[in-house]
Amino acid sequence: MITVPEATKKIILRSRYLAEAISKGIINNSSLARYIKPEIEEMLVKEVSNSAIIMALNRLSFEIKPKYSRKNIFKTPPDMILRSNLTLLNLVNSKSQEEKYSALIKLSSSRHFLTITKGPFETTMLVSNDLKEKTKGILENEEITKEIDGLSAITIQLPEEATSTPGIFYFFLKSLAWEGINVLEIISTQLELTLIVNGKDINRTYSILNSLFSKVGLES
Repeated sequence: MITVPEATKKIILRSRYLAEAISKGIINNSSLARYIKPEIEEMLVKEVSNSAIIMALNRLSFEIKPKYSRKNIFKTPPDMILRSNLTLLNLVNSKSQEEKYSALIKLSSSRHFLTITKGPFETTMLVSNDLKEKTKGILENEEITKEIDGLSAITIQLPEEATSTPGIFYFFLKSLAWEGINVLEIISTQLELTLIVNGKDINRTYSILNSLFSKVGLES
């Protein structure tokens, strides 16, 4: 039979937000106990007192520690480049598609955005709207399963230390998820992280990311 501490730990570890807040001591355990009490009682199939849950949470606050303590690698705010009017094309992989990559790459330039991300079964392409028809022309007879217009991208230039620092993507993504920003696609090179969002969300996305590099954000 599962115990109160076991049920509490299972719920908390399922949410990185709660686990992080508890490890930093910035959450009210009494309020949290009331919040998770219904789920714990459902798991145990019996009533449980708030005090028992609070005791379990107090114990967890000493147990939950990140395996890695994030260090600040951003001494100054990074450069961020915004692009708008992008289209996402998702395709089923094929042999003929691969033969068209060189022609697609020739379309890209400093003024035109084009990326190709190939997985085991499907490929996603992001192109500037003014390249969409040319791209689709090259991809004639290929199976395009999804096409999404009106997207925007924000590219963050990362410092050299990013390649050896865990949690860099999480640092950005958790703040966007918390604010309800849907990231449709993530593209990365060694020192660049590009996030694709709906065009209507790009200003708020930039504002949220920029706020991470205020004095408070850099020290958190």
